Amino acid sequence: MGLDPPQPFANDRSTLVTDTSIPVRVPLVTEPWGILRSLQAARRNVLSIIPDIATRQPMVSGKTGKRWHMVMDPDAIRRVVLERLEDYPKSDVTKNLLRPAIGNSLFVAEGAHWRWQRRAAAPVFSHRNVTNLAPIMTRAAERSSERITAAGDRAVNYLDEMVTATFDVISDVTFSGDGSFDRDGVHRAIDAYIADAGKVSLFDILGLPDWIPRPSRVLSGKGLREMKRVADIAIERRAHEGTEGIPDLLDLLLQGVDPETKRQMNTAELRDNLLTFIVAGHETTALTLAWSLYLCAFDQDVQDRARAEAQSVLGDRAATGADVSNLPFIRSIVDEALRLYPPAALVSRTALAHDTLGGREIRPGDTVMLPIYALHRNYLLWDDPDAFRPDRWTGTKPDRYAYLPFGDGPRICIGASFALQEAVIILATLLARFRFRPVPGRDPKPVMILTLRPEGGVWLTAEPVGPGSRDTTADHSPNL
Repeated sequence: MGLDPPQPFANDRSTLVTDTSIPVRVPLVTEPWGILRSLQAARRNVLSIIPDIATRQPMVSGKTGKRWHMVMDPDAIRRVVLERLEDYPKSDVTKNLLRPAIGNSLFVAEGAHWRWQRRAAAPVFSHRNVTNLAPIMTRAAERSSERITAAGDRAVNYLDEMVTATFDVISDVTFSGDGSFDRDGVHRAIDAYIADAGKVSLFDILGLPDWIPRPSRVLSGKGLREMKRVADIAIERRAHEGTEGIPDLLDLLLQGVDPETKRQMNTAELRDNLLTFIVAGHETTALTLAWSLYLCAFDQDVQDRARAEAQSVLGDRAATGADVSNLPFIRSIVDEALRLYPPAALVSRTALAHDTLGGREIRPGDTVMLPIYALHRNYLLWDDPDAFRPDRWTGTKPDRYAYLPFGDGPRICIGASFALQEAVIILATLLARFRFRPVPGRDPKPVMILTLRPEGGVWLTAEPVGPGSRDTTADHSPNL
């Protein structure tokens, strides 16, 4: 994500490696570039600054004005995210990228301000509350299935479809029963911010003060202000009027109290955390589902096994929360998609104290990067790391700190269980009902700005294969 980039290694090839034996991947770079060319590359795709050697070593270090380290050693990562968390806060660049949209919320806050918010919000994502929200996920899966059926044999961009499905979920679990909530407006504002304001600025790279405006963030300001205004109105209305039935995320946040300080969130704090959950809660799960569908279309044998599992458990109904534990192979597909295409594919920290990581000296002010994309494809940690192999999750599990799609330690993603339940429910429902095939010549490109997205979309065709439908494996030309 936001970082002070190293002098990376790069070449002039396309950002997409074409190899029909493995799914699409980013060609990690091999030759040094200067800082300006590095910035240009990072604005197009942050992953393009990761050196290929990062997939074959436990650590890579260098200096371009500021000392930097890329860490792929699980023991060193454990030290950064768990044992000495306070000494490695999020980098200023990361905060500068995100604070305009989500304020000083859980994702950005540090120290005592983060701790009390985390304690107050933790019950929101308890197992009971996440399970209670599963019917909303089931309904979203049903609506997605209906849209896919209506599309017939046309090729569809399943990134867009999964964004629609997961935004249905997050808006329903956040603003249930609030017909005045402008879903489309909030959705447009989020997309605009990710597309424009999330790009690394030269001002960030040079470490210029926060009060100097970043041009792209100035341009996105109007949409952000409207998004925050809508959220503030909804929060104030709910605080006065309440809601009926099972409490949603907004109700639970309003009720949240830090058990130690007895502090509750004010409207601005509620809004910033609510927007954090909305942004993260639909964007990252939509990406996981889009990549999962791409991988299933890429490997029809895996898709067949997943469909058999889903149909044996579900029959002709949509998946529910109670089904998730009975769908282990589909969960393995989700885990493997998160390994190959982690939404937060690179994060950065700033060292505050002297330390040693992987036998290397860390000084105060050093940038310490966790390139999750390279970690998940590191040859020292994974067999055949670029291959799509869901079965790797059915045997011995990897080192805990070799696999970090949700981070780890005290700052592990608070909504991880919510996201995984949602992904399995939607993926199982769709695989039980449709056979997905790739559209020739429309492979996605893995590109990261704020998150690792399939640039160009995930274009697939879908054929009904549920009970009573004819499942044919014959190739056919999609109707574009």
